Parts: sequence; structure tokens; C-alpha cells
Amino acid sequence: MQIGPHRIDTPVILAPMAGVTDKPFRQLCKRLGAGLAVSEMTISDSRFWKTDKSRRRMDHEGEPAPISVQIAGTEPRQLAEAARYNVDHGAQIIDINMGCPAKKVCNAWAGSALMRDEPLVARILEAVVGAVDVPVTLKIRTGWDCDHRNGPIIARIAEASGIAALAVHGRTRDQQYTGQAEYDTITAIKAELGIPVFANGDVDSPQKAAAVLKATGADAVMIGRAAQGRPWLFREVAHFLATGDTLPAPALAEVRDVLLGHLHALHAFYGEMQGVRIARKHLGWYAKDRPENAAFRAVVNRAETAEAQVALTTDYFDALIAGVIPELPAAA
Repeated sequence: MQIGPHRIDTPVILAPMAGVTDKPFRQLCKRLGAGLAVSEMTISDSRFWKTDKSRRRMDHEGEPAPISVQIAGTEPRQLAEAARYNVDHGAQIIDINMGCPAKKVCNAWAGSALMRDEPLVARILEAVVGAVDVPVTLKIRTGWDCDHRNGPIIARIAEASGIAALAVHGRTRDQQYTGQAEYDTITAIKAELGIPVFANGDVDSPQKAAAVLKATGADAVMIGRAAQGRPWLFREVAHFLATGDTLPAPALAEVRDVLLGHLHALHAFYGEMQGVRIARKHLGWYAKDRPENAAFRAVVNRAETAEAQVALTTDYFDALIAGVIPELPAAA
């Protein structure tokens, strides 16, 4: 699969997720098999580019290519400037967010709310594509609601505007993340377009990935929530798609080592205080299907230092590896 000059050898992509797909998580998922990882969205309003949050979101030093950065906004000129700014700071692919269903985004007429205004969509896409010399991709939903599934119309506008690849989440905006994703709209979009199409929504296993690709004809699957606490899902999917064989689940020792590496990366990237706080949600995801997970989360979430967080996590997984019930302190 080709996105501009970039060849994507593995048709499994990490979806952009606000507050999740930061640099440590993107690097981890790429190392574990993701062919492409899209950053969490960066706001197009230049007034916010100098904040600590924005500076971290624009930090791509040491990140494997190609570097895909998602931008969000509503005003064509502003989005074009944001695209140029991010390219100047390392972006090799610009992705435009028209898929986020969050109220605070849609209330500002950004994200999936833009799908309600097809002429504005065209102006935005043409402005951004014309502003940079790197490929521009787009993420959308199937439509605004079940009565307005205009995803195919937006897709045709996208291709005509010069968009290099299109990701489609198989839900409308009003579904948020509820119910089941539908793939018929993605199938219809893929049948009409000549650019790569990524199928997104409810892809949570190698078998589901293969079934979705077969049903839709899409060029790749995009995985979001299912990778939270399971970053090795990318290699499992990639291996199954390439060979038809199922990899064994990672051993507990590997899960421990992956998680500890993730913790150290978060602490280094954000600094101890913020890194410890951000790591808590990841710890919950990694442990959610493990024994005594509720007690573990209750204890580890009280850890205030990186040293305590790492020690508690190590002890917990070492106990699981030894086949004993983890002994958890009353406080940390």
C-alpha cells in the first residue's frame, strides 16, 4: 500500500486517539507490528501551539517513519497553516480529523460535525492539500446519523480534492462508540475510490481483521480501542494476515516487560509527576483481564512516584508469573 512516497508494508494501522496515541504509545505499537501510527489530534488554532501539551504532541524525535500527524479544526486557512507548521516540525503525512464524535469537538463544528457541511469539507481539503508537499489523509465516519450516511459523498469529495488515503469508522457520529460497527458503507466507499481505504471500528482480533478486509475490500484495517493494553495485537493481526496462522498469546513475562518499558517511556517523556498520572489508565488496560485486577488498580493508582508505580507493577506481574495470588499492600 502506498501513501504518497511512503510504502506501508503492514496493512494494520494504529488509529488516532486523543490522550492515548502519544509518542510512547505510537513507538510501542510500531515496534510491535503497526504499519502506521497516527498521532492524537493537534488543534489548528496557533494560539495553543506553544503549550506544553501541544509541544509534546508535536514531538516526533526518534519516531520511526512515516510520521503521521492529525490536525483538527473548522477553518480552511487555519487548518492549512497548521498543516504547514506540523510539516515543519517533522510530520511526513498530515491527517485531517472529521471522525471524532466527542461533544466538545463537535460543538465547535470540528471532527465529525464537519460532515454536515459538504462544501466546507471540500474547501478544507483543498486548502490543506494545497498547503503542503506531503500526503494528506482524512478520517471520517459513515455519516452524521442513520438518516444521513453521506460518507460516500464525502469520500468522493476527498479523492477529488487530492486526499491520498481515507480512513472510515463504521459508525455515524450519533452512535459515538455504541452498538456495532457496520461495514457496508465502507464497502461502498472502497468500490468507488482509487485511493487506499482503511476500515475502522470493532476490529479486535486477527480473525476479525481478516473478515473485515475480505468483506470491504479495504486496503488496511485501523485499530483503536482494542489496542489499549494490548499493543501486541498489531503483530498478531499482521502475522495472521500474512500467513493465516494464529500467534500464541504473549507470555506473562513478555506482558510485564512490555508494560514496564511503556511505563519507563511515559515517565521519561512526560516527567515523573505527569507520567505517573498518565500511566494509570494504561495500567488499568493492561491488567483488566488479570486476576485481582481491581485490587491492583486501586493500589497502583495511589502510587505517587515512578519508583513506586514500577515496583508495584513488577511485584504484581511477578506474582502472576509465579502462579500465586498477588499480595497487594493496603496503600502505596
